[in-house]
Amino acid sequence: MWKLGVLPFMLQALCMVFDEGYFHLRRGLPRWERIGHPIDTLSVLVCMGFILFIPFSKTALIIYIALASFSSILVTKDEFVHKEHCPASENWLHAVLFTLHPIALACAGFIWPIVQGVEVAPWITSWLDNPGALLFFLKAQFGTMALFLIYQIIYWNFLWKYELYCK
Repeated sequence: MWKLGVLPFMLQALCMVFDEGYFHLRRGLPRWERIGHPIDTLSVLVCMGFILFIPFSKTALIIYIALASFSSILVTKDEFVHKEHCPASENWLHAVLFTLHPIALACAGFIWPIVQGVEVAPWITSWLDNPGALLFFLKAQFGTMALFLIYQIIYWNFLWKYELYCK
């Protein structure tokens, strides 16, 4: 059953790969997206890092909920401009990503006490029944997101040339 806990992350990653690999590379990214998208990724990375490096407690959970809520709102910041720069299919994909974003972060919040050995409600432990695999997944997710952040910064801001693709 633990695989259901990581399913939203997998769906989100699949959508992100398509968004980046098809839409972004096809249309290019103006400056506001080249800056904004890494900020979005960083907000998720902060949430995942919090879960990996901060011991679970009631206070920490409240802080995590605030971070996850902020991240979920932050990622929608560009939609006012996207409607003028993106095709309808890309906007639809963004809507799917916006739906998956808080679901994935909520799943991470449920996984957090499990991987730290904190006792939780039996229905959660029966659902997330493989702490070792879940911890490995969280670490892999964190590493993958960190690499994606580095890619976003380097490729879109130093390697890709707006003038060559978006005249």
